[in-house]
Amino acid sequence: MHELDMHHIFELGLILVMIAAGITAIAKKFKQPYPIALVIVGALIGLFNIPVLEPLKEFITEGEVFNFVIITLFLPALLGEAALKLPYTQLRSNKEPILALAFLGTFISFLIIGFSAYYFFDFPIPAAFVFGALMSATDPVSVLSIFKSVGVKKRLAVVIEGESLFNDGLAVVLFNISAYYLLSYIDAGWAGLGSGLWEFIRVVSLGVIIGGSLGYAFSILTKYFDDYPLEIIFSIILFYGSFLLAESVHASGVIAVVIAALIFGNYGGKIGMSPTTKLNISNFWDVAALLANSLVFLMVGLEITRIDLLDKWMFILGAIPLVIVARSIAVYTSLSLIENFPHKWKHILNWGGLKGSLSIALVLSLPRDFPGREEVLILGFSVVLFSLVVQGLTIKPLINVLGVKPKEEGHEEFEKLLSQLHRYETAISEIHRVKQKLYITDPVSNELIDKYKKRIDMLKAQLDDLFERNPSLKSDQIASLRKHALYAEYDAIIKLEKEEIITSTIAEKEFEAITDAIVNNDDK
Repeated sequence: MHELDMHHIFELGLILVMIAAGITAIAKKFKQPYPIALVIVGALIGLFNIPVLEPLKEFITEGEVFNFVIITLFLPALLGEAALKLPYTQLRSNKEPILALAFLGTFISFLIIGFSAYYFFDFPIPAAFVFGALMSATDPVSVLSIFKSVGVKKRLAVVIEGESLFNDGLAVVLFNISAYYLLSYIDAGWAGLGSGLWEFIRVVSLGVIIGGSLGYAFSILTKYFDDYPLEIIFSIILFYGSFLLAESVHASGVIAVVIAALIFGNYGGKIGMSPTTKLNISNFWDVAALLANSLVFLMVGLEITRIDLLDKWMFILGAIPLVIVARSIAVYTSLSLIENFPHKWKHILNWGGLKGSLSIALVLSLPRDFPGREEVLILGFSVVLFSLVVQGLTIKPLINVLGVKPKEEGHEEFEKLLSQLHRYETAISEIHRVKQKLYITDPVSNELIDKYKKRIDMLKAQLDDLFERNPSLKSDQIASLRKHALYAEYDAIIKLEKEEIITSTIAEKEFEAITDAIVNNDDK
């Protein structure tokens, strides 16, 4: 690659952004998953000789450039944006399937693919398990964009997003162990097994500690400022700082940024962010994530065309079903331990476990002299291409066939009324807050509050009418409210037991009764 100055690099970057934005805009206009469109167009650009784009292709497909852009520049932003907006309450209520998939499922997939690649593809041991780690990482972006267009249940989207956030961290840890330490652990026998387990625990735990500490510290910092541009800068420093700090001490940067963003978005948002700050931080990361995702998938398409897949087609035809079967075993086995998890959702989670840019960036980060690097690169690129295009294009028909849609008659109208009601009630709360802070007089504030109250009264009348026309909407609201009430009952019993007002025997009986009520409520 010829030497590039910074001005030229900026020009190439701007061209890439323009192409990515144009493709994304067209895909969104026709309500199609934009990541798949970007990969396909990127591959076409890579296959055909377009003189004006040749410098761009040459620059982007340079291994070091691609690896830096994906892992260091975009990965913290994408992970941070996703974790920032993931409500802790939803994460906690779905912790069993998320943890089962992210840890047990990922480990099962890693072992199946690793041993199979060693025995059937005759890969060196490190290369076999590196391939297993790469193919155990999932990318939810394409699937979530499809979920939004067809309207699946929020819980299913939370599970697949939560799995991906933690699964990526685990896959990166397994990748590093397989690539750089596995042989020495095997040579050491049982002691090596202990060393490998300790390394795994150390990397994950240290990532949690760094992410948790920084997330808490920056959350406290937001209490002392009510300045959303500054707090957006805090979030940027937090995401990249936690990632780079963890990586500098050989901990998991992925886990660090996920934990930091979760704490900052939930705890920090609760104690230190005004509604204006929350809105602007959310909008900023919406734009950053869309830009990063658009560029990532376009770059993946460009990068795939550099690999000669033709002379390895027998391996490719074996690798694709191997990864699919491993994912199936991992999903159905790990979720078999979870009670009351809808069986149809398991099919969606299985087929929706797409591979993405992280897998490609990791394999490109391997040293040039790594044994089996070329084979792992070819198979990894092939599976990612198949996953994004074939699985990505067929997940929507699968959702339609399985009927995994929550939308009922009147649901869209209900959501519109509910959002407006929440807007106006939040506005009244904000008026009261600002009134005290800025010494606004009562005549001024009351005039505006009265206008909002009239709007609220009209919305409540419309909701009553809607509930009469669609009784199921009201029953869903009652079920949701009852669930929260039952959780409050559970917390009340915990407090009574801690205060030694009731015995543990009585508490256990109460816990059992409340748990049964929660399960029965969810089944209705």
